[in-house]
Amino acid sequence: MVSEHFCEGLKSQPCPSIGTVLVTGATGYVGGRLASELLERGYRVRVLVRTAAAGEADRWPGADVVVGDASDPVALKNALRGVHTAFYLIHSLLIGPRDFEAMDAVNARNFRVAAEANGVRRIIYLGGLGDVRTRLSPHLQSRMRVAEELQSSATVAVTVLRAAIIIGSGSASYEIIHHLVKRLPVIVLPRWTRTRCQPIGIRDVVRYLVGALETAATAGASFDIGGPDVLTYEAMMRTLAGILGKRRLFVRPFFNSVRFYAYCAGLLTPVPAPIVRSLMEGLLNDVVCEDNRIRALLPFQPLSYREAIVEAMTREEQDAVHTRWSDAYPPAHELAIKLHELQRPPRYTTTYSLVSQNTDSALFRSICRIGGQEGWFEGNWMWRMRGLLDSLLMGVGTARGRRSSSTLRVNDVIDFWRVEALVPNRRLLLRAEMKLPGRAWLEFRIDPHAGKRRLTVQAFYDTTTLFGRAYWYAFLPFHRFIFHNLIRQIDKRS
Repeated sequence: MVSEHFCEGLKSQPCPSIGTVLVTGATGYVGGRLASELLERGYRVRVLVRTAAAGEADRWPGADVVVGDASDPVALKNALRGVHTAFYLIHSLLIGPRDFEAMDAVNARNFRVAAEANGVRRIIYLGGLGDVRTRLSPHLQSRMRVAEELQSSATVAVTVLRAAIIIGSGSASYEIIHHLVKRLPVIVLPRWTRTRCQPIGIRDVVRYLVGALETAATAGASFDIGGPDVLTYEAMMRTLAGILGKRRLFVRPFFNSVRFYAYCAGLLTPVPAPIVRSLMEGLLNDVVCEDNRIRALLPFQPLSYREAIVEAMTREEQDAVHTRWSDAYPPAHELAIKLHELQRPPRYTTTYSLVSQNTDSALFRSICRIGGQEGWFEGNWMWRMRGLLDSLLMGVGTARGRRSSSTLRVNDVIDFWRVEALVPNRRLLLRAEMKLPGRAWLEFRIDPHAGKRRLTVQAFYDTTTLFGRAYWYAFLPFHRFIFHNLIRQIDKRS
């Protein structure tokens, strides 16, 4: 059984008497796990989110949830008021390779100024590993620039931890490697898969972040963090193939276009091409720890690459993936218009229902298993075709999968949908995040009916354009096949 707490065995001692600790990026992959770990160690934690959402109190029990955006100086000043230490885990990689550098720099500057104005004592930043003496990818350059911006403060002690790829259940890097090795009998290895990397497990990233907070000697300094193994990306894939027991043919091509391989990986893995491309551009550089001072200050044995992979797979098997890269993708998904926020009811709806003898809880459990590996039952091929089309357009894509195979919470991803509202044993409302000429929702309801239950699925679609109306009517003939079969299979599998 995988331990739930990452900091067991960490020799630094909790110091909750310092006061409030702010975690930015708490809805993201690293931040969500860090916030939970700090709460477990007794800290007074404040988390910064872009919008308020139901279920956050349950996700971080005892935490102070504040709403604000890093691009809003006023919101940052409010969030940082009374804070002793702030974890800066904000990055704009998810907005794509063209725009994230400028946004990262603006956000870091806003955060530094707000921290200085509020008398914040420390900032701890998780950045990217890379040799500054070489030409870095835009992604790594941006991480370095953010560190420089934060470190320019004259009053706040800034700790910078620099990491290469993070391996863990739900991480984008892990899911790219895992899906490519699992799905492809022949794996193409461009020249840049022979660069060296020092991967680190998510467990150890959180340990270093917490340890940096609890170790005064880390204040105002920069450190490289990594696991014990220095590997090429080719070696990582070969190792994973061995763990999975998959025989794979590895071939070397005559071309090395990052854009082309990112496009293909976006079709074959849950991670969209814009993110894959930004990550793959980082493969052009060796990312190896050159400074190991952190190991003397925080002495523990990091997981090997093989151990980190096995732990990630174990969490997936146990259905215990607590955070995932898709929690924060697409960017600003929290700001999307909600169904109840429409000024008028959606222009188009379609409804299908049946009466079931199954219990409320059994029906709801079945509803909550749609998508991901479970699929969409008999209509699965149509959902997959729609997702493939969206992937080709560089959108979200149906391959995003889901965080858990059996449980859901508000803001979870189910393929190209996101959970907007959830009432256990009564209602599940999904909001579409594929490319559409309008806005779409899918609602599942369970209502009492003459001593039995009425199971209903209702699609909502709102558009104001001619193309949007044409899109609705083009798919209308397929609705009965998709939705009627969907609820019939939900009832059958309850």
